[in-house]
Amino acid sequence: MSLTHPWALWLLPLALLALLPGVAHELRNSAAEQMPRDRASAALNAALRLVALLALAAIVIGIGGPYRPEYPVEKVGKGAEIVLILDRSRSMDQGFAGSATAAGGAAVRGTGPEALDYYSRLANARNRDSKGQAARQLLAEFAARRPDDRFGMVVFSTVPMRVLDFTQQQEAIQAAIAAASVGRGLSETNIGLALASGLSYFEGRPYTGSRILLLVSDGGDQLDPDVREHLRYLVRKHRVGIYWIYLRSLNSPGLRVEKNETPANLDVVPEYVLHRYFESLGAPYHAYEAENPTALQKAIDDLDRLENLPIVYREIVPRRDLAPVAYGLALACVLLLTAANLLEIKRWA
Repeated sequence: MSLTHPWALWLLPLALLALLPGVAHELRNSAAEQMPRDRASAALNAALRLVALLALAAIVIGIGGPYRPEYPVEKVGKGAEIVLILDRSRSMDQGFAGSATAAGGAAVRGTGPEALDYYSRLANARNRDSKGQAARQLLAEFAARRPDDRFGMVVFSTVPMRVLDFTQQQEAIQAAIAAASVGRGLSETNIGLALASGLSYFEGRPYTGSRILLLVSDGGDQLDPDVREHLRYLVRKHRVGIYWIYLRSLNSPGLRVEKNETPANLDVVPEYVLHRYFESLGAPYHAYEAENPTALQKAIDDLDRLENLPIVYREIVPRRDLAPVAYGLALACVLLLTAANLLEIKRWA
């Protein structure tokens, strides 16, 4: 126990006032003077004085502001340390690859009423099923289902921004995910810087269970050789697994090379290059292509099922104010003394 105002302890000697003899109120009776000493009454008197002493001491301690400091508790649960790396580029505000179909079937060419109606429905579908909105909603539900996980979060476009350090507090996690919708992103992305920022979360932390980088993005990136080697070193050093949920846009390539793909594209298309780089790291890697919210939901569910191993974590038990306990004890003592005073006989009938 600690005290907010330790100086209040100098008032504790005042509690000894309860032990001083008070003014005697003897009931004069000749017959009573012939009776032997009442040991029960003497014991009761001593007990009431101790109760009064306890009441004064409790009041003084309450004035001192006693509290129990916060302390860490080690727990074992099932989950992982997960860093969410969420793409906030402008393209994330667009629809999935399947939005055109949702908008009303095959594309309509021309400038007539049918074409105008088609493009109007296409715009509505994109706004309704934007990749960023769907990703944030499903990530929020995913985090809510995993109370033992520790989540950190990075959002990025041209530069990464750390918006949440590792925590298990669901209110903070949900607020960070919701905050990713504020403002509009830039047209360019730098996934290399975002990955480096996410890996920095594990620097200096003891290895207590599964570690995951969860990259949610609708595009790849061409990484410089120095960046590739630096990321390879950090992934192996911190023993981190990588999950990439790739949100496909209209006319975007997938992660798997098609049979009729031009060989020259293998080293040019950012999605192909980044996917092959992740596979070459030698770390656990899972890639998912999500062309619509349903596919995104399946990817999130698969991650929820796979990463459920035991994890050791430290939880901080918050500070607890003990002043109400001290004042409650003082009140109980005062009520007991009041009851004893009401039962006292003041005079002979």
